[in-house]
Order: sequence, then structure tokens, then C-alpha cells
Amino acid sequence: MGMRIGVLALQGAFREHVVSLKRLGVEACEVRNLREIDSVDAMVIPGGESTTMGKLLTDWGMLTPLRTRIEAGMPVYGSCAGLILLCREIENSTQPRLGVLDAVVRRNAFGRQVDSFETLLDLPVLARQGEEHQPFPAVFIRAPVILQVGPQVDVLAEVKGQAVAVRQGHILATSFHPELTRDSRMHRYFLDMCS
Repeated sequence: MGMRIGVLALQGAFREHVVSLKRLGVEACEVRNLREIDSVDAMVIPGGESTTMGKLLTDWGMLTPLRTRIEAGMPVYGSCAGLILLCREIENSTQPRLGVLDAVVRRNAFGRQVDSFETLLDLPVLARQGEEHQPFPAVFIRAPVILQVGPQVDVLAEVKGQAVAVRQGHILATSFHPELTRDSRMHRYFLDMCS
């Protein structure tokens, strides 16, 4: 495959994403600076604290170059805080963001840490041809939901009528943390998008 996937490693659950990607046999590396952004073919933005990540991206001069790469077509996948950073608008917030996903997001929509939960999600896009569709074990931790999407955004999964997985061309985003499970189908779907 020869593809190199970067995982933004400023804060949050980046190590788990690297492990999940390597389990699928691709080269995955932690990204902490501009030079490393330029060395990867695609990027994963992990869960964590979106305000902290946005501030670090800004302080370290990485926000605009990363946005430029994504706008030029670099595939990107954001989970939880990564989803928040990708969205055009964050409800009641002016925090720094990439703003490349045509969607409005609400932070901590399901409540606080104690309200975290797991559920089996219906995600038909994860089944490859000839495979039987199986529900995906989704882990939600202080998770956001997408309140509205633009016309180019496909909703891939919902919980209680709220969008929790979306795709807009080369941009993938989920409210949940697939890297915290042994199920590699979400990462595999992203790699299929990249190739």
C-alpha cells in the first residue's frame, strides 16, 4: 500500500489510533509539528480535549497548514474531539477549529464523563462486498453530536436520531472512539477511503 497515516499527537487518545492502524498493516506515525504534517498521506485527529488541541494547533502554527492540506484533498478522520475540530461551527463556541466539515456540532451532547456509554451501532458502510453486515461496538465518552449537516455530508450512523458518524468526500468523522475497541472496521473504512 505504501501509505503513511499520521495521527495528531498533541493531546488525547492518539496512541490507540496508531496501534489500531498498525494492526491493519499500514505505516502509522505520531504527528507533532509542521514537518511531520507534510510527511503523511492522510491524518487521524483523535479524541481528547478539543479546546486544548485547537489552542496547541494555533500556538504551534499548525492549524492553517493542516486545514490547507485537508482542503487540497488529504483524507482525514476525526473521532470525538477530532470531529469537533473538523466542524465548520461549534455550538456556543469560538474555539479554534479546522472548519472543513460542513456541519454544526454540540460538545458533550450526551453529558459528562459519568454519562459515557457503549452501544452497538448500525453502520452498513463498514461491510465489504460479500461480508455480512454486523453492528459496530461504539464507545461514547463525553461525546459530541452533529446537529446539522450541509448537502455534501452523508450521515452514516445515528443514536437517538442524532448524527454520530458522517462523511463528506475525503473527510470522515465520528462522535465515538473506535480505537478503544478491538474492532478495526472503522479504521479499515478510512484506509479504503484513502486508497
